[in-house]
Amino acid sequence: MRKGIYILPNTLTLCGMFMGFYSILASLKGLYVEASWAIIIAMVFDGLDGWVARLTHSTTRFGIELDSLSDLVAFGVAPAVMLYKWSLVSYGRIGWSAAFLFMACGALRLARYNVQMGSAESKSFTGMPIPGAATIVATMVIFYYEIWETVPAKNIYILLLTFILAVLMVSTLRFHGAKEIDFSKRKPFWILVAIAVVFAIIVMHPPIALFVFAMIYLSGGIIENIFLFYRRKKQTNKAGVMG
Repeated sequence: MRKGIYILPNTLTLCGMFMGFYSILASLKGLYVEASWAIIIAMVFDGLDGWVARLTHSTTRFGIELDSLSDLVAFGVAPAVMLYKWSLVSYGRIGWSAAFLFMACGALRLARYNVQMGSAESKSFTGMPIPGAATIVATMVIFYYEIWETVPAKNIYILLLTFILAVLMVSTLRFHGAKEIDFSKRKPFWILVAIAVVFAIIVMHPPIALFVFAMIYLSGGIIENIFLFYRRKKQTNKAGVMG
C-alpha cells in the first residue's frame, strides 16, 4: 500500500460497485428494469477492469480483493435484493431465504475462486461465475417487463430458478468465461464474423436477445456437464473392463 495502487483498473472496479449500489437503490424504489440494466453495466465494468489489469500488467492482490468485494455488491447483494422485492416477497420466509441463499452462495463462490486462482481455475470456471448468475437474473427481469409489463404474481419458476442458480454457483460443474479467450493471439476469421452477428442480434432487440443468450449460457453449461459426466463414466467403465 505504501507503494501506491493502480488507478485505472481499480477505478473501473469502483464503477462496477457503484452500478451495483445503484441497482439496490432502484430495486428499493420498484424500478426493476433500471436495476437490471445497472447489473448488466456492472458486468461490463467487471470485464473491463480485469482486462485492463492484465493488459497493463497491473494485477495486484489489492485489486483482486477489491474486485471480489465489488462483485459481491453488484452480482450478489443487488440481484438478491431485486429478486426479493420483485417476486420472492410474496413467498414470505421462503422468499427471503431463497434471496439470501443466492447472495450467500455467490459469496462462497467468490471466496473459492480467490483460493483456487492460478491453479484449478486457470481455464474454465468451477461452478457458475457469480456475474453469469446475476446476468441471468437481470435479463430475466428485463425480458419479463418487455413481454408482460407487470410485476409477477407468486411465480414458482422464479423461485426455482433462484435456488438453481445458487446451487450452480457452489457446484463443481464446469462453466466457461471470457477469460479463456486469449486476445493476444490470432483467431480464425469466422470468430470475428460471429461477434458481429451477436452484436447485430442484440442491437435489433436487446431485451429478448440478452435473455436468450443468457438462457443459452445456462442450458449450454448444464448440457455440457451432463455430456462430460457420461463421457467420464464411459471411460471409467472401459478402464474397469480392461483392468
